[in-house]
Amino acid sequence: MARRIRRMREDAGLSVEDAAIALDKHRNSLYRLEAGETKLDVHLARSMMDVYDHYDPTLLDQVREALRPGWWTDFGLRDMGYVDVETAASVVSELALVRIPGLLQTESYARAVLATGSLKRTKAELATQVEVRMIRQRRLTSEQDPLRLVALVDESALRQRIGGGEVMREQLDHLAMVAELDTVEFRVLPVDLGGHAGQRGAFTLLDFPDREDPSLLYVSYATGALHIEDHEQVGRAKLLFNHLLERALGPEDSIALVERVLAE
Repeated sequence: MARRIRRMREDAGLSVEDAAIALDKHRNSLYRLEAGETKLDVHLARSMMDVYDHYDPTLLDQVREALRPGWWTDFGLRDMGYVDVETAASVVSELALVRIPGLLQTESYARAVLATGSLKRTKAELATQVEVRMIRQRRLTSEQDPLRLVALVDESALRQRIGGGEVMREQLDHLAMVAELDTVEFRVLPVDLGGHAGQRGAFTLLDFPDREDPSLLYVSYATGALHIEDHEQVGRAKLLFNHLLERALGPEDSIALVERVLAE
C-alpha cells in the first residue's frame, strides 16, 4: 500500500512537499505514510485520489482491511510487531541458528523458549503468547490463506536441549512430520559445513501477495527488532539466504538428519 500511494503521487508529478501542502499534511507525516510506518485512513486515501487525480477503489478496500483489528487483539494484545506483517505475508523465509523457527515449534518447546526469554512474563502472558504462536501455524495447512515457509536451520538448533530431553524429542518428532507439508521447505545447514556467512545473525524475509508491497527484512536483537524495507539491504539478505540454501542439505537429507538426532 505504501508503494502504491507513493507511485500515485509520482505519477501525478508532485513532490512530497507539494503533495503535503495540497493534502494539508506535514511533509514528515506523508513520508511516514509512504514508508509504511503509519497507517492510511479512508478519508486521507480519498483526498489523495482527488489531489492525484487517480481513482482506485481497490486502494480503499485495502485501507479498510488494514484498519481492521488484527486477530491477535482478541487475546488482549495490541502491537505485535512481527505477527502483523507475517499475517499479511504469503512467503516467509527464515534463517534460524539456535532455535527452531516459531512456525514449526511444538507447544511445549515454544513455552520453554518464551519462558527463558529476556522479557519476564506472567503465567497468563506466557500462555497467551504460546497460543498466539500455535494459531500462527495454522496458515501452513490453511486452504483459504496458506503461508509458505522456507526454513533454513543450523544443525546446532536441532541439538539444543530446550526444555529438556522429553520436550526436545517431541519437538524433533514434530519437525520431521511438518517438514513433509507442501507449504514447508525445511533445510538444514550441517555442522560439518564449517563456518558460513549466516552465522553472523538470524533473520527473516517476508514476501507479500501484492506485487507493489516491497519485501521485508526482519531482524530481531536483544532489546527489540528492525523492520527493513530498503531495497538494497533486502536484496543482499536474499542473496545470502539463497547462497546458504545452495550449501544446505536437501529436504530429504535434512529430515534424515533430524531423525538421526532424534535417535541419538
